[in-house]
Amino acid sequence: MESVITLPNLDNIKQHIHEKLCLRENLDPSSSPLKINKITRSGKMCGLFFEIKGPRMVRCYALWAGDEERILFYDSAGQRFAETKVHEGPDLRRIAA
Repeated sequence: MESVITLPNLDNIKQHIHEKLCLRENLDPSSSPLKINKITRSGKMCGLFFEIKGPRMVRCYALWAGDEERILFYDSAGQRFAETKVHEGPDLRRIAA
């Protein structure tokens, strides 16, 4: 499933990812915090890794490839279940600073 949406800042991206991952795994967003880590290539940030750890060892995650302007979603089985194209998203270089 692919969609195209406008996510103008990092908070919008985090909210979109958190909602989509929790919905897929039937998790309560208030009890399933979203963790974020930087992805680097050759010492430069190229994206962000988002992860939710839920009950029953449930782990799902998403990757935001900032230079490709897309977010890839993976369920607890490691299968990609969705992709979002980010239209007018935040500048990854500003986030890295």
